[in-house]
Amino acid sequence: MSNIKEQKEPYRQEISPGTYSWCSCGLSQKDPFCDGSHKGTEYKPIKVVIQKEQKVAWCSCKQSKNGAFCDGSHQNL
Repeated sequence: MSNIKEQKEPYRQEISPGTYSWCSCGLSQKDPFCDGSHKGTEYKPIKVVIQKEQKVAWCSCKQSKNGAFCDGSHQNL
């Protein structure tokens, strides 16, 4: 993944209920959320629906096997 920025720890946030578009390309200036920077690439944002207020660990390395959520893959980078 050539031009993808990788952060080696998750974005931890308190999230309100709602629908979010998680950036899967690593190009967004609003990471972990999509800002449309993927246009012209093979990447697409992942839609995430949060049902209740909760703490979330968004994947920032873009290697998680758990979609938008951190699974610790950043520890292997």
